[in-house]
Amino acid sequence: MAKKLLETSGLVCPFPLVEAKEAIAQLDTGDELVITFDCTQATETIPQWAAESGYPVTAFDRVGDAAWTITVQKA
Repeated sequence: MAKKLLETSGLVCPFPLVEAKEAIAQLDTGDELVITFDCTQATETIPQWAAESGYPVTAFDRVGDAAWTITVQKA
């Protein structure tokens, strides 16, 4: 299992989600995508997309006043 870091801090929504969709498409099943972001809307849109796509969220952490990381596993 590999982990790929996707840095989207500074991007406004919907771009963190758009980039996450593109990045996870390149991963193998079982790999994880670690997304860092600071767009408040993405705290809802990324987990919702993951759930709808059948990708488990294995971690979701607030790492600053307005910054988060979420880890999504490609199933």
